[in-house]
Amino acid sequence: MDKSTIVCRCEEINIDEIETAIKNGAETFDDIKRLTRCGMGPCQSKTCFYPVNEIIAEYTGMPLNEVSLPRLRMPLKMVRMSTLAQDSEGSNVVSVFGESVEDGES
Repeated sequence: MDKSTIVCRCEEINIDEIETAIKNGAETFDDIKRLTRCGMGPCQSKTCFYPVNEIIAEYTGMPLNEVSLPRLRMPLKMVRMSTLAQDSEGSNVVSVFGESVEDGES
């Protein structure tokens, strides 16, 4: 394959960038993700994970089944700012105008 072939369509990362990351010490998909942003786009590595692991295996000479899997993280969810801004006593959030902000207001 041509070195300019795009592997991660979301972040437009090509084979050459993946190989450069490996030359710079990347050994896992997570390492490559940190160095190149590969896998950080809207698809969250659903399209680039396997091609990148194949490149890692090919470039390092490691069998594909020995290339480590990425670290899994819990899904994120929306949290109201008032939830984050409460102090340990649970007092209400005060707006920049000095008035109390009730739950449900934004």
